[in-house]
Amino acid sequence: MARNAGPSQAGVEIGVAVATAAFGLIVIAGSLRVGIGWGTDGPRSGFFPFYVGLAIVGASIVNLVTSFGIERRQVFAEWSQLRQVVAVVIPTAIYVFAVPWIGLYVASALLIAGFMVWLGGYRPERAVLLAVAIMALTYLTFERWFLVPLPKGPLEDLLGL
Repeated sequence: MARNAGPSQAGVEIGVAVATAAFGLIVIAGSLRVGIGWGTDGPRSGFFPFYVGLAIVGASIVNLVTSFGIERRQVFAEWSQLRQVVAVVIPTAIYVFAVPWIGLYVASALLIAGFMVWLGGYRPERAVLLAVAIMALTYLTFERWFLVPLPKGPLEDLLGL
């Protein structure tokens, strides 16, 4: 594989422009469904989102047109760099989906310890100790001092937290 191998800057620009235009069209369609005109008491609920959707589509068109002027051989990022991004994005996405099921504290401790071992090269026992300490400090700060409850899971319920 060549050193500069990776997706082209133009290709990524075109892909993002198409994706944001599709999002804008979804916003417009939803706005039209609920109404974009004026009612007796003022603008209907789709009025503002409709114009935001138009702005998104307009900006996407501008981005799409300008992307055709980009040098075709220009690389957006090398595949190795994108693998590093994915190595963080996938565990973070799993974390986001896990929080409602196992709670913020357990999910965060697992994420922190996992990243420390996997990406940081720490010994597992040290990573777990630090992750638990960080979550204990987070619990004290938010739940006890600021009185802000954070999402809890079965373990926190079992411990009576």
